[in-house]
Amino acid sequence: MKVAASTVWEILRAAGIDPAPDRAASTWLQFLRSQAEALLAADFLETITLTGTRVYILAVVEHASRRVRILGATTHPTAAWATQTARNLVMDLQDAGCRAKYLIRDRDGKYPALFDTVLADAGITVALSGVRVPRMNTVTERWVRTCRRELLDRTLIFNQRHLPHALREYEVFYTTHRPHQGIANARPLTLLPEPITDPDRIAHLNIHRHDRLSGIQHEYTQAA
Repeated sequence: MKVAASTVWEILRAAGIDPAPDRAASTWLQFLRSQAEALLAADFLETITLTGTRVYILAVVEHASRRVRILGATTHPTAAWATQTARNLVMDLQDAGCRAKYLIRDRDGKYPALFDTVLADAGITVALSGVRVPRMNTVTERWVRTCRRELLDRTLIFNQRHLPHALREYEVFYTTHRPHQGIANARPLTLLPEPITDPDRIAHLNIHRHDRLSGIQHEYTQAA
């Protein structure tokens, strides 16, 4: 059975928020904040390899934790490919115990109807952002800019086999080490270390650096 994606208006009404209040109210922001624990957001981004091949990357971000899942990269984002990424996402969420209820995405034609159907069968409602309104999907748009600035614009991607390796390394770095200002400088999958207050320890810090992707990203940890 084909399941139509919900509009922003319908999502706001279902959440008990007036879709058309006075101009001073930030209704979409209220929705994002109130439903953060149950929100996912998806987006496609593109990159070009050294061979001139255009590759499309699909990623999903959890609003509350800022955890990113890079679902895949392909030169041909067919309906079958996109549908399979939706199935993989559902299985990953179930394994992680993530109770997502909504997924925000734009109206890109690369999302087939079956993409929304797979999510609907898992109890996830798809909310479509407005036409040419990227700020309605700001968390994912911010990740796309960050991925370009910290990885894709600084790396020579040789071919389609090299790209998934670079994306996996960046995903690990982004979710386990990189602090996120949107969640009080925490990291999605790693607890912040206890602050060091002992003056002697502060004076004798033993910091080790671990490089990822040949030094494009640096991870710093204190030796035990």
